[in-house]
Amino acid sequence: MPKFVFAYHGGASDLSPEEGQALMAEWMTWIESMGEAVVDRGLAVGPSKTAGPEGIVDNGGANPLSGYSVIETTSLDMALQLAAASPHIKIGGTIEVAPALDIPM
Repeated sequence: MPKFVFAYHGGASDLSPEEGQALMAEWMTWIESMGEAVVDRGLAVGPSKTAGPEGIVDNGGANPLSGYSVIETTSLDMALQLAAASPHIKIGGTIEVAPALDIPM
């Protein structure tokens, strides 16, 4: 079955501690609702730096990463449906969904 990377971008950064806890509870309910489709719950990430042809810059580019997850499901359409149900979207974030390529490394 194909795997997909969910790359979380943006979202509210001005949540109170109580709002943050409530959002995390919603996120846990959502991620647990996917059951065995979740290969790696992933991680939230902090501010990043970007390495590129111009050297190192102190930002995450135009759309900085705020976290990732890996899921396994039947199709890209199903992965998109699962992503669309995430509470990350309701706080203004987006989720980039990309197939994981099976390339020997």
